[in-house]
Amino acid sequence: MREVIFGRNPIYEVLRAGRRQVYKLLVVEGAIQKGNLARVLAAAAEMGVPVQRVPRARLDHQSDSHQGLAVEVSPYPYVNLEDLLILADERKEPPLILLLDIIQNPQNLGTLLRTAEAVGVHGVIIPERRSAGITPAVVSASSGASEHMLVAVMNLAQAIQALKEREVWIVGLEGSPEAHLPGEVDLSGALGLVIGNEGEGMRRLVRQSCDFLLRLPMRGRVESLNAAVAGSTALYFAWQARGFLGHSELPNLPISIDVLPKS
Repeated sequence: MREVIFGRNPIYEVLRAGRRQVYKLLVVEGAIQKGNLARVLAAAAEMGVPVQRVPRARLDHQSDSHQGLAVEVSPYPYVNLEDLLILADERKEPPLILLLDIIQNPQNLGTLLRTAEAVGVHGVIIPERRSAGITPAVVSASSGASEHMLVAVMNLAQAIQALKEREVWIVGLEGSPEAHLPGEVDLSGALGLVIGNEGEGMRRLVRQSCDFLLRLPMRGRVESLNAAVAGSTALYFAWQARGFLGHSELPNLPISIDVLPKS
């Protein structure tokens, strides 16, 4: 079984991650080999991936956002729960696991995976049924971040129980009055963050399995944030509580302010 992934950034991350078997790279005829395309072609050459030039109409028929590239690969390599915990142990960090309770929109899933990868989440758990999987659309929505993320597929209740047995606290994100604000709870330790379905939130049994609930402070007139935005914000709160563990130091650049002369 093969999958086809489109777009320059997603394809580059597929090649860079090296977790899938890559069968061939399709490049639109006449594409100028510079920038991201040159980077993709260089990575493909280093891996010995066959490159095939094809008419633009062939890719237009398959995708409206192919950016002149497509790659045929093996299916996404899911892992086991234990692999997530092993990664945390290898990094000598308390586990930070993202549990998604039936996230069905590929764009939301892709956004959450991209944020999870950015803040150092050790892995993501999605349910076996009714949830979006790591499809080519999700890979594109994550801009390829999914390729660097460990994702396990399993019964969420069983996953929560297994994490609790490993002394991982489970926090569910929702907007109920009884939920705690970020400053009222300690998010710095071993943590499993649960994000509920876009429309219905967490299922009842999943919610009851949480050790505590977390809500985001809001001051606007809109009742709530969408699942991807809320989940991404909560992940950054958790990373902040860990002192932005493992972040890359950026050079201190001078800040200049242009002052316009008074008229």
